[in-house]
This record gives sequence, structure tokens and C-alpha cells, in this order.
Amino acid sequence: MTERSVQHATIVVERTYAASPARVFAAWSDKDALLRWGNPGETWFMAYDHFDFRVGGGDVSRFGPRGGETYQDIVQDERIISAGTMDRDGTRIFSGLMTVEFKPSGKGCHLVMTEQAAFLDGGDVPENHHAGWSEMLANLDNELKREMA
Repeated sequence: MTERSVQHATIVVERTYAASPARVFAAWSDKDALLRWGNPGETWFMAYDHFDFRVGGGDVSRFGPRGGETYQDIVQDERIISAGTMDRDGTRIFSGLMTVEFKPSGKGCHLVMTEQAAFLDGGDVPENHHAGWSEMLANLDNELKREMA
């Protein structure tokens, strides 16, 4: 029998971008842009089976382990809140709430991503999420620079 456990964690990753909050928000709300920057590394796979960016809408994605999320709140150019889960081999390993805030900063945008999470039965750990989000937000910077060129 599998030993059951829950590890709670809050992960906060912040970045400042040279692009406006509207431009950074757009990179989160466009499926094609998300596919370009939202992958933390070459060893990960990411695809959307369903993408419906609106309050109450949601997406079903394949990203490493299969998971999905539902959009809880969207304020154009200001914030996105979503709830998501991640499964591995049919077993739930993660459940969380993510808030992304887009704040003006000079001529750019200061982004604050907060993930409040329950890591289940030792199948995932907070350090993996912090590292993954850090890499993805660095990729977002590259995406924004690509679009400005």
C-alpha cells in the first residue's frame, strides 16, 4: 500500500520585463505564445488538447505528466488566477492555485507568479516547480524580445 502524504508549499517567482503589462499578459493568454515559452526545457513535452482562455474556461494540457487547469479569474492586463492538477500514471501528484500579477514598472512590467500547492504522496516536490517556473519565465523574456524584434 502506498504511504499517503501532503506537502504544502507556496512558490513565488518574480521577474521584470521590458515589455508592457498588456504585452506580457498577452503572452499568457495566447496558446501559440504559451507553447513557445511555457516549456521549462528540451526534455519536457508540452501540448494543449483544449485551450479556452476565459473565466470558467480552462485548458487540458500535456506537459511532462498529464495535467490541466481551470481559469478562476482573469482581469485583462492585471491578473490571471487558475487552479490545476498534475497526474502521473493515473495518480494525482499535485494540486494547486496559481496567481499571476502584471504590474507596471517604469516602461515595463513586473510579474509576480505565486503558486500555492499541495504535493501529494511524494510524487513531486516544490523545488521542481520553482526551478521549472524560473526557467519558463526566463523563456518568456526571450519570447517578448523575439516579438519586439
